Amino acid sequence: MGQSSSTPCHRRPKLPFAAARPSAAMIPAAAIFTGPARDHTADLPDECLALIFQSLGSGDRKRCSLVCRRWLAVEGQSRHRLALDARAALLEAAAALFGRYDAVSKLALKCDRRSDSIGDEALALISLRCPNLTRLKLRACRAITERGMAALAKHCPNLRKLSCGSCTFGSKGVEAVLQGCAFLEELSIKRLRGLSDASADPVGPGAAAASLRSVCLKELYNGQCFAPLIAGSPNLKILKLFRCSGDWDRLLGAIADGVPGIVEIHLEKLQVSDLGLAALSSCADLEVLHLVKTPECTDAGLATLADKCRLLRKIHIDGWKTNRIGDEGLMAVARRCPNLQELVLIGVNPTTLSLGLIASNCRNLERLALCGSETFGDAEMSCIAAKCVALKKLCIKGCPVSDQGMEALVEGCPKLVKVKVKKCRGVTPEFVDWLRGSRATLAVNLDLVSPIEQPDATLSESGILDNGNEQLPAMVDQIGSVELPSSSNGRSCPWKARMGFLAGRNFFASTFRRWSHGSSNPHHS
Repeated sequence: MGQSSSTPCHRRPKLPFAAARPSAAMIPAAAIFTGPARDHTADLPDECLALIFQSLGSGDRKRCSLVCRRWLAVEGQSRHRLALDARAALLEAAAALFGRYDAVSKLALKCDRRSDSIGDEALALISLRCPNLTRLKLRACRAITERGMAALAKHCPNLRKLSCGSCTFGSKGVEAVLQGCAFLEELSIKRLRGLSDASADPVGPGAAAASLRSVCLKELYNGQCFAPLIAGSPNLKILKLFRCSGDWDRLLGAIADGVPGIVEIHLEKLQVSDLGLAALSSCADLEVLHLVKTPECTDAGLATLADKCRLLRKIHIDGWKTNRIGDEGLMAVARRCPNLQELVLIGVNPTTLSLGLIASNCRNLERLALCGSETFGDAEMSCIAAKCVALKKLCIKGCPVSDQGMEALVEGCPKLVKVKVKKCRGVTPEFVDWLRGSRATLAVNLDLVSPIEQPDATLSESGILDNGNEQLPAMVDQIGSVELPSSSNGRSCPWKARMGFLAGRNFFASTFRRWSHGSSNPHHS
C-alpha cells in the first residue's frame, strides 16, 4: 500500500546460436603476424610491372608512382607517350623531368598562343634527353627557330613523324629535319609563319626522300616551296593539301611524274582545275580521292581521272553548290571504277542516271552519303534501294526525300544495317518508327528539321562540317544587323540561322568518320 508500481526491467534476449569468440589458442600460428606484411609485388620483374602500368590511365599511373621508389622508377622508364605544356617555364624543369621519363618516344609540346613558349635551348635539351623519340608534335611554339630544329635533327635521328602548327621557323627548319632524320615517314605542317615571304627557298626531301610516306600541308601562304619535297619522294603514298595559296595545276603535274605510286590525295580549297586532275590521272594506283571546295574542277576533269585511276575505292566530293560536277562525272566513275566502296557527295546534284549506273556497276559500294543535294528525291532513293545490294551504311542530309521514297528500304538493300536522316522535311517520325518495326535489324536515326531554315554545310579536311563559323569572332558585334551570303547560290541566310546550325554541325562528319574507321588502306605505311 502506498507504493508506486515498479518499472519493468528490459533485458536483451540471448541468441540461441551466438558464436563464441575464438581464443588465442584456437588461431593457427601461421596466421599470427609478428612482423611487417610482405610485399608480394617484389617478386614481379620490372618488365611485368611496366606492362601493368601501360594498361592504366594517366591518373592511375601518377598515383602508382607514389607508392614506392621502385614503382616511381619503373613507371617513369615505361612511359613512352608524353604531352606537356610548352610554356617557357618548362626549360627549368626539363632536365629533371626527362631524367625520369628517359624512354619517351611520342612527345607533344603545346603552348597557349598568349604565352611565351619554349625556345631553342629547351628543344635542344629535350631532344638530347629523348634519343628514342619517333613522334613529335609542336603547337604554337613560336620561340623555336631553325637552330632548335637543327638540334632536334641532330639528337633524334630516328624521328619518324613530325607535326608542326603555328610555329615561326621557316623552310630551313623543316629542311634541317629532312636532312638529319633519314627515317622520317610523316610530315604535317600547318600555318608555318616563317613561310610568309613569297621568296622562300624551295625545300627538297633530303635524306628522308626514300622513307617519306605522307605529306600534309595546311593553310600555308607559300606552300608551293614544298613541291620539290613532294616530287622528290618516290615512295610517297598520301598527299593532303588544304587551303594553300597559289596555282597548283603545274605543280601537280610535276608531283604526279615524280610520285606515280601515290594512293591517297586530298585537295581542299585549292586553286586546281581540270588540268591538275588530268595530271593526277597518271597515278594509276590512286585509291582515295577527296575534292573539297575546288570550284574549277568539272565533270571533264573527274572523267579523265576516273578513266585511268580504276582502283578508286573512296571518293569524297564537295561541289560547293557550283553544279560543275554532276551526272556526267559520276557516270564516268561508275563505268571505270568498279571497286568503289565509299561515296560521299556534298552539294552535288546526282539523278537516277548516275546513281543507277553506280549502283549497277559498283557492286561493292558499302557506304553512301549525300548532303545538300537538290535532286536526290524519292525516285533516286528507290533506285538506290533496288540496286545497291552491298550497301551497309546510308546517310542523307538536307535532301528532298520523303516517306514514300524511304519506304523502299523495307525490301531493298538487304545488307543495310544503319540509316541516318537529318533535315529531310519529307521524312516523319511516324514513318521512322514504322520502318524500325518493319525491319528490326536496321538502325534508323532521324534528326528533325529546326523551325529556322539552316545554311548548307560542307565537309572540311578533318571531317568537321564547315559552315563559315570561323567568322564568329570578327562578326560578333554585328549579330543584330548583318546577313551573310550563302556559299551556294547567293541567297542570304540570317546570322541567327548560322548560330543555330552550330549545334548540329558534326552530324554528317561524325557519321562518316565512324563508318570509315578502320577501313584505311593497309599498305599506306
